[in-house]
Order: sequence, then C-alpha cells, then structure tokens
Amino acid sequence: MNIEIASINSLKSIKSLYVTVTKHLRNNGVNQWDRFYPSEFVIGKDLKGGHLHAILNDGFCIGAVVLNEDQSFKYAGLPWSDKEGRPAVIHRLAVHPDSQGKGIGKQLLLHAEALATSQGYTSIRLDAYTANPAAITMYERAGYNPVGQIRFPFRKHPYQCFEKIL
Repeated sequence: MNIEIASINSLKSIKSLYVTVTKHLRNNGVNQWDRFYPSEFVIGKDLKGGHLHAILNDGFCIGAVVLNEDQSFKYAGLPWSDKEGRPAVIHRLAVHPDSQGKGIGKQLLLHAEALATSQGYTSIRLDAYTANPAAITMYERAGYNPVGQIRFPFRKHPYQCFEKIL
C-alpha cells in the first residue's frame, strides 16, 4: 500500500472517508467526531498545506493521517518531555471501517513518524478520545507516552494527549 501526499483532487474521496469513519464511530458509541468535524474546510486546508497523507485504492481513500505543527492552545499546560525541541503533531488519523484490523492505522502512524524524523522534528504529539479504546491502545503499543488530558467543547469524554520522542 502506497501512502502519499494527497492532492485537492482527492477532497471528495477523503471527505467521504471521514464521513464514513465518523458514522462508524458514532454507531459504536464513540462520539469524538460529528458532522461539523472534521469539516470540508479543515480537510481542504490540510490538502492545500500538503499535510494530509492518504492511502488511495482506485481513487477511493481507505486511510489518512495529517502531520503538521498545529497544536491546540490546550496543549500549553501539559508536561511535555520535549520542551526545547521541535514537535510535530498528528491529527485525524482514520481508516475506513472495511479496512480496519489490517494494520493500516499502524502503517499510517509509522509513515507519520518517518516523515517527522526526515523533516527534523524531535517528537510527535497527538490527542485521542478516551472513549475510543482502539485508538488509545494503538498509540500505547506504538510507544507513545501519556502526558495528560484535555477537553474539547461538546465532547462527553476528555482526550488523552500522547508524546513520542523521536
């Protein structure tokens, strides 16, 4: 499977991925995303910035991850280990429900880590919805260390923030 920087031409397919994943999560009681997030505007911004990496299969997006330097202001009060370095941030890692359980999430995560290392980042930060145990487990197994929790509006559960030193 090839992971590549997605182009704006893939917007419709990537938006479809996020809509499908959001619906699947919500059907399973995980209300981390909704019809407002991730929005077409957010996805378009990721694409225009060259930050969204995707796995496309015959034009159909089966997985995506965003890597950039954008951090929520809520990250500021957390006890990050990498205080003097240059952290990258992972956002919106998603795998189509029909492709889950095949290691694609791990592939996307490893791709983001390799990309961050090649671009001179010293660590990776991310947050995961605590009511999404599959995501929490994936990040823990990949060597990400918990550093604290944050809350976002309209979400019942907090998000666990993780860090991995590269």
